[in-house]
Amino acid sequence: MKNNFGIAIHGGAGTILRKNLTPKLEQQFRTALRLSIESGKSILENGGTSLDAVQAAVVVMEDSDQFNAGKGAVFTNDETNEMDSSIMCGKTLACGCGTLLRHIKNPIIFARTVMEKSEHVLLASDGAEQFAKLHDIEIVDAKYFHTKRRWFQLQVVKESDDNKAILDHDGDNSKHGTVGAVALDKDGNLAAATSSGGMTNKKYNRIGDTPMIGAGTYADNATCAVSTTGHGEYFMRLVTAKDICDMISYKQFSIDLATKEAIKKLTAIDGSGGVIAIDNNGNIAMPMNCAGMYRASFSADDKEPSVKIFVEE
Repeated sequence: MKNNFGIAIHGGAGTILRKNLTPKLEQQFRTALRLSIESGKSILENGGTSLDAVQAAVVVMEDSDQFNAGKGAVFTNDETNEMDSSIMCGKTLACGCGTLLRHIKNPIIFARTVMEKSEHVLLASDGAEQFAKLHDIEIVDAKYFHTKRRWFQLQVVKESDDNKAILDHDGDNSKHGTVGAVALDKDGNLAAATSSGGMTNKKYNRIGDTPMIGAGTYADNATCAVSTTGHGEYFMRLVTAKDICDMISYKQFSIDLATKEAIKKLTAIDGSGGVIAIDNNGNIAMPMNCAGMYRASFSADDKEPSVKIFVEE
């Protein structure tokens, strides 16, 4: 068994500025990130799997209304919540995803169950919830996801002149976006997980990159594990998560160089966001092309997790 292990998480990226965060709010955000990464860290330290670690870290964020995932999911134009999730095992390349989920309390648990209990990769909408019930995944009433902050956010957008769908940080810097986690366990296995409520005021059952394997999530023991956050349409066009793995595999790029190159490609087509990634040696990279990304990381040699928000940290 190897001694090397590590984990990184994100809670969204965007226009996150110091001037828009009071000391109290900033501390609340850092505390939430620490709780998430500590849950995954403890699993890895005790010899648990990377899959269990990323799931645990994401569940913590799904259960907090501070993040745009699970309980804190944003509202659609139809005043509903439609959530996406995905998880991938780097050892086997097995993966599971869910989209248009409206009543599943923890979408990441659903994705894990799809991966392990079905012959499929992606399940959606009513069929997904039927599958969830068959496997005793917790189903909640829609009111569980109805938070005052998200409801107010939707009304503000609907009353605006353009009435467009917006990313979680556009015009509202106190809220977080898509959440995700990547990890390497002591057995050398990688895993990645991502969960999201999508875009405020989204229409026509819009689906982003989160449930798209290769775009928002990817893990392969031969290279690395990746989770993305930002404007999903651009990550889908670039197949960003898989592209990072491929640059390591085909060009022998380091994790740092591969992720930075991916962000350059994102910037070139006017996309915005960030990525978190960990390679099979435990090296972690978390670049972005925006003002901030809620993020945290921990490696075997660290004394405690590193928690960061702003780009200059």
